Amino acid sequence: MTDTQPPAPIVEISGLTKRFPGVLALDRISVSFRPGEVHAVIGENGAGKSTLMNILAGDLQPDGGTIRIDGKPATIPSPLASRAAGITVVYQELALCPTLSIAENIMMSDMAARSVVSLVPRDEMRRQARMALTRLGMGTLDPDTKVSRLSVAEMQLVEIAGAIRQRARVLVLDEPNSALSKRESDRLFEIVKQLRSEGVTVIYVSHHLKEVLDLADRITVMRDGRTIETMDNDGLSEDRLIRAMVGRELDTAAQWSLQAEARSHEAPVVLSVEKLGAPGLDEVSFHARAGEILGIGGLPDSGKDMLGEALFGLCARRGQVTIDGKELRAADPQGAIRNGMALVPADRRGAGGLLTMSVANNVVSASLPRFSLAGFMRRGAVRREARAQVARLDARISHLGQKLGTLSGGNQQKIILGRSLVTNPRVLVLHEPTRGVDVGAKAEIYAILRGIAGEGVAVVMISSEIPELIMNAERVLVLRNGRISGELTGAGINEEAILARAMAS
Repeated sequence: MTDTQPPAPIVEISGLTKRFPGVLALDRISVSFRPGEVHAVIGENGAGKSTLMNILAGDLQPDGGTIRIDGKPATIPSPLASRAAGITVVYQELALCPTLSIAENIMMSDMAARSVVSLVPRDEMRRQARMALTRLGMGTLDPDTKVSRLSVAEMQLVEIAGAIRQRARVLVLDEPNSALSKRESDRLFEIVKQLRSEGVTVIYVSHHLKEVLDLADRITVMRDGRTIETMDNDGLSEDRLIRAMVGRELDTAAQWSLQAEARSHEAPVVLSVEKLGAPGLDEVSFHARAGEILGIGGLPDSGKDMLGEALFGLCARRGQVTIDGKELRAADPQGAIRNGMALVPADRRGAGGLLTMSVANNVVSASLPRFSLAGFMRRGAVRREARAQVARLDARISHLGQKLGTLSGGNQQKIILGRSLVTNPRVLVLHEPTRGVDVGAKAEIYAILRGIAGEGVAVVMISSEIPELIMNAERVLVLRNGRISGELTGAGINEEAILARAMAS
């Protein structure tokens, strides 16, 4: 008899159920996680992944089913209880305190767990923080630096540093590299593999199927609140995972094929940008034509992540931005909207959506004068417009009064996009339009954006995902050190060309 018996699960979930008003979020979920494995959990938005992870984190309580830890029945009534059981969850939406230092954020969980108020020696705090940062290859960061001064990528790694410092037995990573460069992602993957070799269970939630196939030992697919299957990662392909996730064949080639011949290179220039300067941007000039999808790429420190805010007037800028020949004033987002610009920001939950407000109110929130009379909202007009946008974008909601924060990520993004379309934009600027969105919803959003471009709107797509640019953009501008380092068109748009210009000396 060979020694091939897998180890007993460290966490075993059986028949787990969770209901929200009008929604069965988890329907008798069953899955187990073994010691020392990387176990990926994948599925479309709304599949139940976040609900399951929130239960493991102690943020939600199940309505039925059992959880066993080390073979013993367990309850997880709070986040502190989750950490006491050896489970640490790092969410995609960062949970750092920006006014505190790196060291204070990394040590925060230790301070929260203390039974009495006590002081933590600052030198010891710095030493512990520096050790955790060094382990992630960030030893040059000063532990006294305020988190608010860090880039999004650095914030993500600080949160992960705090998690691994707690010596978690089970580490849950929810889209951990959504804001990281390739170099930072590679370092993160090394850390994940190192933790696995040390016996830590890593539950890896991601929409990036390639990295899932590169990292995971086993993969669990969820769909419609159920576990569809758990597979050993042996000879699996992205197509196989996609079929399991969506429950159907997804003709990605057809959906992502560009209809370049239908776009006229002689179409009029809608957006003109001359010598744009702003934080992280230096003398940037370009144009976008009617019906064009213009891609903007570059590394996290290239300046691309400030471009949307600068164009829309959310930060101080110099230079000239015009739409149909009319100049937009700096620091005037309302003026940008009036003159035909709409922005879909990258931070969907923090800056994009009004999460505690209804779907209907979110749809019209950028166009309130159109839907009010003598200071009162015209509820009928609001509902009609919201219903039209929901239908146009095929957003899956239960009713127009549903709070935006209760929707899946992909449907939130559709509603935020619908809000922009209500303003009848001539220029639509999207920053990371499909961050945290599953492969099925991505294909739908891409088809929507092509339809919008087909109506004559100039679409500016700012993205960290190179495949997204390749599949959608007719032209790609690559930024480096705040300047345009190259322009690619047609067949010249490929990963090697984009990276070469993004990393050129």
